Amino acid sequence: MTFDNSKTIINFRIRLFFATLFAITWIALAYLIKLIKFPLLGIDDGIWTLVIMVIWALIAFMPMIRNYQYISYSDDNENIAFKFFNAGITGGKKNSIEIYKPTFEGFETESKLFGLNTSITLYQKTSAGKAKFPPLYITALTKDQKAKLYRSLSSYIQDK
Repeated sequence: MTFDNSKTIINFRIRLFFATLFAITWIALAYLIKLIKFPLLGIDDGIWTLVIMVIWALIAFMPMIRNYQYISYSDDNENIAFKFFNAGITGGKKNSIEIYKPTFEGFETESKLFGLNTSITLYQKTSAGKAKFPPLYITALTKDQKAKLYRSLSSYIQDK
């Protein structure tokens, strides 16, 4: 099985693009061209600008706060493979984890910030014991993708 959350990440980028475009247009029309007359709907221009900038900041920084990561998962060959990177404004370093299926030891999930951030930690058997990988943030996965991931990983856990 192979899947990724590229649609979620693309939707985030599109929302950010349109929010940025709207904020820039607002500033141009309200302050540079002075096409919009104030007070608009009884609200001063400073309040409108503050509201628009707060909305833009929420759209721009929420994925960073929630640790959105692009994740590609594959278990089609003898390895379990994850490719991932941070999907915020700045992006991030591309990483990957590959675990040979017979050495897969298990996984743990953890939720933080009242369930807004969800991470998964993978474990692998090694000659020195149990190796723990850094957590992968699966917040940007859909419920269906998370369920598929949990089912797939659970099927590779060896009974002790």
